[in-house]
Formats: sequence, structure tokens, C-alpha cells
Amino acid sequence: MSDAPQTEVSVVGSIAAIPAAEWDGCTDSSDPFTAHRFLLALEESGSVGNGTGWIPRHLVARLDGEIVGVMPLYAKGHSQGEYVFDHAWAGAFERAGGRYYPKLQCAVPFTPATGQRLLTKTETGLNALVQAAIQTANENRVSSFHITFCTEDEYNLGPKFGLMQRIGQQFHWENDGYAGFDGFLAKLSSRKRKMIRKERRLAQSFGGEILQLTGDQIQPEHWDAFWQFYQDTGARKWGTPYLTREFFDIAQQTLRNDILLILAIRDGNYVAGALNFIGRETLFGRYWGCAEDHRYLHFELCYYQAIDYAIKHQMARVEAGAQGEHKLARGYMPSPVYSLHWIADEGFERAVNQFLTDERAAVDEDIEFLAAIGPFKKSGD
Repeated sequence: MSDAPQTEVSVVGSIAAIPAAEWDGCTDSSDPFTAHRFLLALEESGSVGNGTGWIPRHLVARLDGEIVGVMPLYAKGHSQGEYVFDHAWAGAFERAGGRYYPKLQCAVPFTPATGQRLLTKTETGLNALVQAAIQTANENRVSSFHITFCTEDEYNLGPKFGLMQRIGQQFHWENDGYAGFDGFLAKLSSRKRKMIRKERRLAQSFGGEILQLTGDQIQPEHWDAFWQFYQDTGARKWGTPYLTREFFDIAQQTLRNDILLILAIRDGNYVAGALNFIGRETLFGRYWGCAEDHRYLHFELCYYQAIDYAIKHQMARVEAGAQGEHKLARGYMPSPVYSLHWIADEGFERAVNQFLTDERAAVDEDIEFLAAIGPFKKSGD
């Protein structure tokens, strides 16, 4: 019998129970979303927690008392705010007499951005976290456990733990070492280049100016304006906005260095805005809204201004969020996104596994097709 120390995993009901330095010491710091400050802002603002369907059940792995791994984990009472859609699975399971909710979700709430989900210093810590999540699901008799928007490396580890693999698709802009926006345009076909120049010209003729704000440039008045935009978009997309007003107040205090806020202002009034988060190599587009409709202003604030910022700051890519094939014509190319899934019921797991096999093949074909018709010059152009 080995006397080697064992990794112990516990569950905490709030990230506030873990010191920020210890949690962040387990992350790769490539994006702000799994940072202690971001997840704490979600909890302290009431954006997650009781009544939201996102109940924190974070896992903490310790070895000899030292934290060597953490997992952002939630008990989910619905499938909203995830962007890896399993509503059809839930419907099928419940029609067969099962109970799909609650389930366990390793994710960043409301954030369809690829990043590390198994936050560990050691391989044994990683193994302990995944095994503990599955054990927790079994002990609590929940239907399933899901890891969404994980890295490709984490995705490739999934089968080792009996997790089913799923591939989805987003549209990302990649920086090919461009010196400026014109350098990017030069790589496009003539027709797409002319289209984008026209869109930018018309968008910027809305009668005001466009501001790029980050860090101490962001003031409380900017959040007052953006909250109105966010409410409008949230009401149309989700019915009820996911984030509370208090989240943006907390963001002003603890997250403003992680944020790029792009605002359009005319005659002293803010008319539209786009909220981005700044990663180490990636700019993440998250929310957009407006108080007035101006032609192509959405594309300018969400896509072209983001490209401008990424080029200026030598960032590798822009992830513009979920869905939207209209992004393709604007230089955002199809990219795979990854998730992992465990289902307790063996019969249902077999059915879902077959579905995922077929879906992966279809997504691969779709990505290949869209890449072939993308806006960039073809050889011989």
C-alpha cells in the first residue's frame, strides 16, 4: 500500500471561500474569464446564485493542504446561458421518463469563449478534479456533467475519463502579422475589400465619434449608457438579461483593466456600444447594444474596431462570440470550439454518443466548406 500523499477534492459553494491568489495560481492567465475576480463579480452581483439556475459548486483539489487545482462548476437548473445547446437532449430524456435537470456544468457562465477549464498545477490534480466531478454527479444522481468551451488539449483528454467529445463552430479573426487595417484588407478579394471600406465609411458617417476605452479611461457614466444598450439586446435575445446592473458596477472597480469598451457618441449622447474582454493574446467580443439604428454601426463597433485594436496591440486573434455567418464576409473565419460530456444513463449515453459522432462529421464538413468560400484571396487572384 502506497504512503504517497493523496489529492483530496472538496466542494465550495462560493469562490469567495478560496483566496484569489490561490485560485489564480492554478490558471494559465490566458483570459480573464476563469480569474477569481471575474467569477467573484458574477457571484457578488447576483448574476449567478440562488434563483438564477447557476448554483456555484466549485471543486478544489488539495495536496498536503496546498491547492493544486480548481474547477469552476455549477449545478444547472436549465440550459440557458451556455451556448453549447443541449435542449434537444433534455427534451428527449424527459419524454423518455428521465429527469435531465439539475446537471453539472464546468463553464464560465454566459461566456462562449474558449479557455482553460481544468485549472491545475499538476496532472494528478487534473485527474482528481475530473474524477471528483463525475463522482459528485453520481452521488447526487444528476443526469450529466458537461465541460464547455474547453481547450483543444482538454478536449483530447476527454476519452481518457469516459467523456464524450463535441465540436461546435465559431468565427474568429486571425492576425497574420498585419501592420494596419489596410494590410488586412490587402489579403481580401477585391469585392470584399470594397464592401468593408464602404461599410466603414457609412458607419463612421453617423454624425459622431467612436471611442475606445479601457482601464481608467472607463468611467461610471459609460456603464450607465452601456447598461441601457445591454438591456435592450438582452430583452430581444434572451427575454431577461443574464448580467445584473451591479455586475457592471463591480466591473468598474475590479475588471476595468480587462475590458475594452467601444462607444459611439453623438451630440453628447451615447448611441451604441460594444463590450470586449482583453486576454493575453485574444480580444473577446461579448456584448453589443444601441439606442439608435445607424447603418453598419454594429459591424464597425463589434468587428472592425476590434480588428483595429488587435492589430495595434499585436494580439493574435479576435473571438467575436457565438454564431453569426455574417462574420465570414468580414474576415472572421470558421474555427472549431470544443466541449466534453458525461451522461449517467447508459442507454441515453449511447444515443447521444451516436448523435455526436454524426454531428462532428457534419461540423467538420461545414468548417471546410465555409473556409473555402471565405473572403480571402485565392491562389491566382
